[in-house]
Amino acid sequence: MAARETTILPPEDEAAFRTLVEQLRGSDEPAGLTLADGTRIRLPGEVAQALCGIVEALAEGKAVTVAPQHTTLTTQQAADLLGVSRPTLVKLLEEGSIPHTRPGRHRRVRLSDVLAYRDAMRHDAHDALAELADGSEEAGLYEETATPERTR
Repeated sequence: MAARETTILPPEDEAAFRTLVEQLRGSDEPAGLTLADGTRIRLPGEVAQALCGIVEALAEGKAVTVAPQHTTLTTQQAADLLGVSRPTLVKLLEEGSIPHTRPGRHRRVRLSDVLAYRDAMRHDAHDALAELADGSEEAGLYEETATPERTR
């Protein structure tokens, strides 16, 4: 059976999911499932991590889409994942910002490399915003009160 994309809507009773999140976070035992016949199955770490993320999102009232991804992406798939155009992604590949292979005429990008690049960019953006806020605070810009000008 082939895996396919599935979207799960948030539950009506989010409180039960918040309790489940607390239980999952507070447990020292590896996550597992108990089947109807009482058999307990230990979940691999990746499955437990995915399950926790799903439960947390549902507890926050968010819908969750689970979609299988190939570990090797086309340039269009990688661009879509990053939220950039394909030509922009190709520039990133050509400048060496994201590793890629070219087994024939087409470039291929590993999903892990795209995710690492995305995380690095988010981290850099966070650091830049923090630096900007620190500079504004040092300049005393947070202490000044702006006086609105009348436009009419």
